[in-house]
Amino acid sequence: MRIDQAPFRPLSLAALCAGLLIGLPARAQNAVEQFYRGKTVTILIGHPAGGSYDLYARLAAGQLGRFIPGHPQVVVQSRPGGSGAGAVQFLYGYGPRDGTLLGLFTETVGLIQLSQPEIGKWRVQDFAYLGSFANVNSAFMMRKDSPAKTIDDMHRIETKVGCNSRLGQSYVNYAVLKTYGGFKFHIVCGYPGSMEYSMALARGEVDIISGAWNAWRRRPDVIDGSFRPVIQSGLKRHRELSDVPLMQELLDNPKHRQVAEFLSSASTIGRALLVHKAAPAERIAALREAFDAMVKDPVFIMEAERAGAELDPTPGVEVQKISDAIVATPKEIVDLATAVQK
Repeated sequence: MRIDQAPFRPLSLAALCAGLLIGLPARAQNAVEQFYRGKTVTILIGHPAGGSYDLYARLAAGQLGRFIPGHPQVVVQSRPGGSGAGAVQFLYGYGPRDGTLLGLFTETVGLIQLSQPEIGKWRVQDFAYLGSFANVNSAFMMRKDSPAKTIDDMHRIETKVGCNSRLGQSYVNYAVLKTYGGFKFHIVCGYPGSMEYSMALARGEVDIISGAWNAWRRRPDVIDGSFRPVIQSGLKRHRELSDVPLMQELLDNPKHRQVAEFLSSASTIGRALLVHKAAPAERIAALREAFDAMVKDPVFIMEAERAGAELDPTPGVEVQKISDAIVATPKEIVDLATAVQK
């Protein structure tokens, strides 16, 4: 038999499957690129302009489109109200679920869902985290002429502390130390956002405000000592605040320390982008890859440095694990955390 007359031998099933699998990533990539080409992706935040949410959202809006297949335009939309709860609810229940609406929300969305379910009417399990720019330890920033100067003073001298609403981390942090630590805090809520916070602190309306350290670290009024950090929340001390105690370090009761750690656990989520899990899996994967590429990009890093934004990125899959662990917190601890907020 001549070679050109050799009998036809069909490909094995394994070979066919291998060929199909090799083609799948390319087809998925093409589908994602075709979807996003000419589209606008919106990053939704739930707080006013001027704070760390706005800072990271605008940094991402300027660069993320370069790394998403199809290179869509990326814009920021702010829907302030209820410490950001309204924006979370919009993305969860009303916004498009096709991967064109992203969220950059408070790190406490899972905590609110567990401890304040009447407000947190969403399932954080239905969100897919794309990645975190940096973790967020909150710092209690004290005015230099505050009546109380030290932690011991705050047990004896009434200290006015400012917050936006009872949903925010600031109120929760104050409530923990007031209830469990005997701090004489007079909590004043109603300030819309971080810009109003700092103005109220400067005017002497309040003596302390609690806010994300990465939004305070390079402010002139912090550098010159007008405002200084005296307590921080988080699971470990921020590398720039190594001499500032964590909330749980100021509590004697082990169970109370557990509650403080639970309420601080979201600090490791920090300022993170997310999308609804109803978006197609290949788009979520592409958005995660785009985030990872963006935070390693020299241009983005330079822009973040210029804006004074701290970068300590965590991939979306890892952030997802942190969020899942929060939701799995034992009910006893959640119940104690719920009680301390009332």
